[in-house]
Amino acid sequence: MKRKILNGIGGILSQAQPKSLVSMGYFWALVATIIWAGNFIVARSFNQDILPVGLAFWRWTIAVVTLTPFAMRVTVEDWKLVQKHLPYLAVSALSGVTVFNTLIYIAGHTTQAMNLALIATSSPIFIVLMSRLFYGELISLRRVTGITIVVFGVVLLIAGGSLEKLLSISFAIGDLYMLLAAIIFAGYTMLVKRKPPNLRMATFALCTFSLGLLFLTPFYALECWIYHPVVFNPSVMLALLYVGILSSVVAFLAWNKAIILIGPSRAALMYYLVPVFSGIAAWLFLGEAITLVHIFSMLLIVFGIIITNRTESGVAEIRSRKKE
Repeated sequence: MKRKILNGIGGILSQAQPKSLVSMGYFWALVATIIWAGNFIVARSFNQDILPVGLAFWRWTIAVVTLTPFAMRVTVEDWKLVQKHLPYLAVSALSGVTVFNTLIYIAGHTTQAMNLALIATSSPIFIVLMSRLFYGELISLRRVTGITIVVFGVVLLIAGGSLEKLLSISFAIGDLYMLLAAIIFAGYTMLVKRKPPNLRMATFALCTFSLGLLFLTPFYALECWIYHPVVFNPSVMLALLYVGILSSVVAFLAWNKAIILIGPSRAALMYYLVPVFSGIAAWLFLGEAITLVHIFSMLLIVFGIIITNRTESGVAEIRSRKKE
């Protein structure tokens, strides 16, 4: 009798735990997207004050300094694993830290903000396609429908409901940089999914941040030699602290945790909330107006995400029943 009761409790816990883990996965993805929305506001506000490589260099310098006291002990404990998986960590650092963010900052100096936002919407699509290619994740009709609704909502939000505004976009070299950044971010997301299970997240973060900063150093030295180093003032320091601590340490740890818990495809869809939170932040801090078109497009984005994620939950339940 006791054994039956224990087995029943174990069954209940085994069903409840995955649901709670999925909820936590969505929570961490949401945290990352909210912080990255603020990152776009900072990048827009200080576009003329900080050169792109200098912004990336000091961002990751602050991130490494912030994370080191909390992650050094576990990194030393995992040192043999670090040595064993050094090539993997180096590629992850090069893609997710060195190249991805720097390309966005370079693109921001050579193209319009609207172009950046539009091209950024391609990153979750690349993630879904790569998940299918590398992990065999299904792309159902409902999933495609949900993603289509989300993309339409994002385009509507960025264009402000104006077809003329959308058609008047002119493309520049920065658009290619942004497209490359979107593809690289998708590749980085695939790499995080392949993180060795015994390698703790704090170790992974500190190693990738440090290696990424190391790869950035010669390029920042070159930028200083050709142009000038970053000129610090109180507002620049606050911006760097935001992107260094929140956008780097907190957001990347949250995003990586979300990928582990819910997978790259689900996390990718939450990335579409970045322009929603960015619009709200611009309204709060920059005084930009929010119109009915903005509200409608935001609701479309949320609706598309709900459709897609309900589909994913249904597929997961069917699979679990088949296993039983």
